[in-house]
Amino acid sequence: MPVTVHDVAILSDFRYPGGTSASIAAEVQAQAEAALSTVLVHVPSPHQPKTLPFSPRISELLRDGMATLARQDGPSVDSRAAAGWSDGEPIECKLLLIRQPRIFTEDLAVLPRIRAERVVMVINQPPGDAGNPFRYYDFAAVRDRVHRYFGPRVEWAPISSQVRDQVRHVEPDARLAGADWHEIIDVAHWWRDRDGFVGDVPVIGRHGRADAVKWPRDPDEILRAYPATDDFRVRVLGGGEIAVRRLGHRPDNWDVVPFGAESPEEFLRTIDFFVYFHDPDLVEAFGRTILEAMASGVPVIIGEHFRPTFAGAALYGTPADVPGLVRELYADPARYRAVAGRAREFAEHRYGHQSHLTRLATLGIRPRISPSAADRRVLPAPEVSAPSAGSGARGDTARRVLMVSDNGAGMGHLTRLMAIARRLPDGHSAVIATQSYAASVAHGEGFLTEYIPSRKVLQAAHPRWTALLRDRLAHLIDLHEPAVVAVDCLPHAGIVEAVRDHPWLIWVWVRRAMWQRGVGVDWITEGKVFDHVLEPGEFAAVVDEGPTVADRPRAVQVEPITFLDESELLTREAARTELDLDDRPAALLQLGAGNINDISSPTARICRHLTERGFQLVLAESTIATTPLPRIAGVKVVKLYPVSRYLRAFDLTVSAAGYNSFHEQIGFGIPTVFLPNAATRLDDQVGRARFAAATGVALSVEDPSTGELEEVLDQAARPEVRAGLVHRCRELTFENGGGAAAAWLSGLRSRRHGG
Repeated sequence: MPVTVHDVAILSDFRYPGGTSASIAAEVQAQAEAALSTVLVHVPSPHQPKTLPFSPRISELLRDGMATLARQDGPSVDSRAAAGWSDGEPIECKLLLIRQPRIFTEDLAVLPRIRAERVVMVINQPPGDAGNPFRYYDFAAVRDRVHRYFGPRVEWAPISSQVRDQVRHVEPDARLAGADWHEIIDVAHWWRDRDGFVGDVPVIGRHGRADAVKWPRDPDEILRAYPATDDFRVRVLGGGEIAVRRLGHRPDNWDVVPFGAESPEEFLRTIDFFVYFHDPDLVEAFGRTILEAMASGVPVIIGEHFRPTFAGAALYGTPADVPGLVRELYADPARYRAVAGRAREFAEHRYGHQSHLTRLATLGIRPRISPSAADRRVLPAPEVSAPSAGSGARGDTARRVLMVSDNGAGMGHLTRLMAIARRLPDGHSAVIATQSYAASVAHGEGFLTEYIPSRKVLQAAHPRWTALLRDRLAHLIDLHEPAVVAVDCLPHAGIVEAVRDHPWLIWVWVRRAMWQRGVGVDWITEGKVFDHVLEPGEFAAVVDEGPTVADRPRAVQVEPITFLDESELLTREAARTELDLDDRPAALLQLGAGNINDISSPTARICRHLTERGFQLVLAESTIATTPLPRIAGVKVVKLYPVSRYLRAFDLTVSAAGYNSFHEQIGFGIPTVFLPNAATRLDDQVGRARFAAATGVALSVEDPSTGELEEVLDQAARPEVRAGLVHRCRELTFENGGGAAAAWLSGLRSRRHGG
């Protein structure tokens, strides 16, 4: 059996409730996003209660598959030297990271066998504090024990200059790594845009584990930093009971929340200012809660000793300075936003995920996929000279959006982009660049259209296709000079490279939801290269189990997008006249392009069955179908775009459950039988159709090869059933999100270009 060589192994006690577990979780997440494998090696600390469970952050990582947990089957530690370990197979890894020196204040009861190319001991806690330099551990004793277990080549890396100074204080000759192994954070996960202040008075807050040294020793210092007056509110998550004991009472304006009762992310959204002061003897190793506040958009007020870690991103002072600083910023919202924005930028650039991937690369561990958008180095936009007279279309480049669509099996990608493009505000224009066979349709709708041959059409090898797509996009960007590029397709390597080559543009991923469960997780990770995600609404969102759900908090969501508004549909009389229909009930069949699944087999059965029940049949042939629909006697075949313009002509539709047709038929109240295409790679048409049937807005047939098809068609042929479907659709109607999406995209352009 081949040996699994993990990229990173992390050895620690995963029961620590505070910064240790948060730091490990952040690094594991960054490694998972870069497709690096991580194994966690649990070693109980002698300073932790034996019954304490794993930190919830660690349990979530293991549950979500971002890391694996090593088996606990190492040998007992006795007089055997490291060279004598022979029990079982060792854990193989490129890099072993050891966290929390206090684990090694005593000999380990069980020692896991680990074979690593490099070993780094992350010193995430100083040996002591100002009052007692050896309060937490004896550095020399811990170092000797670690070297005995893992060899003399262990690299010792403090997490901050404060820890480095403390180690030097007790062991001046300690051999330490040249660079700190600093904390990291996913700013995109923490950040939330703030519309204003939380309440009518400033809300000061702090969060952290309950430890007496985390608070000022002097009660007067506590009240200066966290005033007990009506012109402030104070919220404390974790450890508030310590301050209350020191004060002898809980001030009326204080809200003390037990540790764990709210997540830090939720808590930080309820405060305006993060204020942190602690015992004068404490040497804070880093200050992770401070970094979390910065990433969340909350200005922080802290002591001057934190300046080496947070530079100009924080406000510095003493507890006595807090009320004045808070009042100043609360009275000046513009300055408040500037402070918050500066802190976010600092957190992204110094402590973002890319900083961790960069240091892993220096150790020979390179990401297998691209970094996220938040971690890209932001470059200034290139200089653009003013257009000369007669320059034509190039004269309004600040008002242009380049829209890029995949070829796809149907027309969903292209149609969504055109739905947005046709609703852009006056003075804005769109260029459609598509790999779809239906480029001529976009041109026919009046859009400036560029065709990009797909990899399938060119029959190109993947590297050649990547280079071609990247270069083609670069050419279109140079030619049309857009301010925003909206991409409605998967983030293929060529697109990702184009994004990284043009970071001064605003890149938006128009990402439909409702993916198949467990499919496409890598695409979500790769898609973090985009600046924004725009998610068209999904009527069946409550049953969505795909990977976009977990990433939804960072997406801008609008109502379901359809090409036409209901007011643009032809009247029943006009549509029937154009289609040359008589007075009999009419049924429309649109089962998709037929480029994935064979639609010809159920088509004949549907036509025959409905014809026998008095319907006249119209087959809609897709404009990009590669195989013509079968010609059936008495059945009209049409090739129209958009078919939705004619929907009022029909008493019934039988349709695939792709995004566009699904939302058009439900949104416009057309009685429908859905035949979901189960052969799609990502789109969960089956889940969409099941939900429609469960909510009573449509009927559904999952296996048309069985008699279920005729049974459901018999139901749909009944006028009272169709009337019930129409009524239910009207109860659950939704607006067209195309206009909101267009307004949002144009707003992005306006903010970037100043107007």
